Amino acid sequence: MNNRRPAASAVGILPGTAKVNPTTVQPIAVFDSGIGGLTVVRALRDCLPHEDIVYFGDTARVPYGTKTRETVTRFTLENCAFLMRMSPKCIVAACHTVSAVAVPSIAGEFPVPLIGVVGPGADAAVRGCGPRDLIAVAATEATVRSNAYKNAIAAIDAGRPVVQAACPLFVPLAEEGIDAADPIVRLAVSRYLGPVRRLSPAAMVLGCTHYPMLRDAIAEFFGGGVTLIDPAAATAQLVERTLRAMNALSPSKGRGSLHCYVSDDPSRFQVLGSRFLGEPIPDVVRVCPDELGIAAGDAAVAAACRRA
Repeated sequence: MNNRRPAASAVGILPGTAKVNPTTVQPIAVFDSGIGGLTVVRALRDCLPHEDIVYFGDTARVPYGTKTRETVTRFTLENCAFLMRMSPKCIVAACHTVSAVAVPSIAGEFPVPLIGVVGPGADAAVRGCGPRDLIAVAATEATVRSNAYKNAIAAIDAGRPVVQAACPLFVPLAEEGIDAADPIVRLAVSRYLGPVRRLSPAAMVLGCTHYPMLRDAIAEFFGGGVTLIDPAAATAQLVERTLRAMNALSPSKGRGSLHCYVSDDPSRFQVLGSRFLGEPIPDVVRVCPDELGIAAGDAAVAAACRRA
């Protein structure tokens, strides 16, 4: 196993965090393009059970993985601006596409830490296999185009071989709640990951927060010959270390609350989201997409998009 420690920039924390002194009772804010980010919330609630969490799923504009860098950056800025209304102590971008193509361009836009999932996922993959083993990454088209995982892995272990596979149908299959044993899922897994299997990778990063819902189908396809890496757990551990360093961990001894917001169809999110989260979701509030643009402000959106 590789025990090298990555630089802070390699594990997904934006610089510039000290404009606000978060109190221990402020929530952790999490967002994703839809339901998939709830797999990260699940890991956070396991790792930090006493923390309150506010989640926003941009279900009206899912998927992000097929959109341009400029569009993803604009959506990201709007989502973060909305969540800043909740006075969070940090924001987690529980979306690999956002972490890959948008997070670097909005450094310094918000006064709290913004933590992505690509860096923690790359770190977990490098530590999860031998020093010369091939690492595979299954991700959205946008994440693959960005080479974010290749770059993050290279920052930790230069020269490490990496192969990537875009799997655009995985998100809608997971969003529709199709069972991992369904022939349609198996066909999609074979179609996208067949060429990767022939290369015999030692580890495969599930490079989208939706993909853990297809984990059984992917594991069956590889026949136990590859270690599947879900970055959610590594991301939760990074959040814990970040808050501890800020002296901002919740002092509560009770179970933290979860409040969910979406940009479309709360009832569908509530039903499908419970599968991703592993527990019932009691209340979901719909936010009009137009309100997100107002939250961010047209000038700030345009400025961030120019930097993308």
